[in-house]
Amino acid sequence: MVSNKTYLQQPVTAIARTDFVVLHKDLIVQQALTIIRRSDLGDTIVYFYLIDEQERLVGVVPTRRLLTAGLEQALSDIMVRQVATIPDTASVLEACEFFVRHKFLAIPVVDEQRRVVGVVDVSMLTGEVFDSAERQKAAEVFATIGFRLSQVRDASPAKVFRYRFPWLLATITSGLCCALLASVFETTLAQSIVLAFFLTLILGLGDSVSSQSMTVTLQALRTSRPKLDWYLATLRRELSTALLLGLACGGAVALITLWWRRESAPALVIGVSILLSLCSACLTGLSVPTLLHALRLDPKIAAGPVTLALTDIFTLLFYLGLASIWL
Repeated sequence: MVSNKTYLQQPVTAIARTDFVVLHKDLIVQQALTIIRRSDLGDTIVYFYLIDEQERLVGVVPTRRLLTAGLEQALSDIMVRQVATIPDTASVLEACEFFVRHKFLAIPVVDEQRRVVGVVDVSMLTGEVFDSAERQKAAEVFATIGFRLSQVRDASPAKVFRYRFPWLLATITSGLCCALLASVFETTLAQSIVLAFFLTLILGLGDSVSSQSMTVTLQALRTSRPKLDWYLATLRRELSTALLLGLACGGAVALITLWWRRESAPALVIGVSILLSLCSACLTGLSVPTLLHALRLDPKIAAGPVTLALTDIFTLLFYLGLASIWL
């Protein structure tokens, strides 16, 4: 009998179904139904997958949509072009994560040329497998805050302290650095007390965006190697998103500040600081895990505390630095 751990680690192609039907995208519904009737179908078929001349996957047609379409209608007109796929190099555990993420009843397994080599449906994944996938996700959540779940489960208080305290030192260090920075700009804060009102909000926004970017990066690093081209492409995408978020959040808070305090200069400082801090938070959330991965360190363990610490320091520098210049 195969153990649960061994089962999860085996390639997804070992459990994928081969009794699936692929249809050419240029067929009409009547031709497709004729082919389907002559095919040896499995017990549970919920999707039909469409291919092009090179047998590459280009779309999917749910069974219900196929049955309700007109007989002369082209499959390319009723297909869904965005298809979630599982690479043939994935493990069973990774396939479970795909199902948890996408919520489909079946997902095709494809090779590097996007040719369908199998289909995995939800009935093939037992409750035990899904429980294992959820446990894996829980372990990753604990890893991002500085320790592994396996290290603290059933451990003594002293042992738990030994694992958790070193990473809390990163938070203490960043807090002390922020306190020192605030003391440097003590005069600026005293001249415009409204800046202190929004300090917690700005730090919280930066931490939220850096956590989001870090989570996306950690997920991507599981399936990608952090090459320079990948990093630059991801950086452009993340910075574009951060810019939009910064403009929206900074503009909203600046308008609220202007309406509340009737002071344009502090409102401008707060708005621009939010924009800059969210962009830097995005950069930190992407760069720290990528650098740790490139150095062959475990990014899940160290990325969380280090990323949040750096984000707080940069956010405070932008906020108080701009205030000292403009106010």
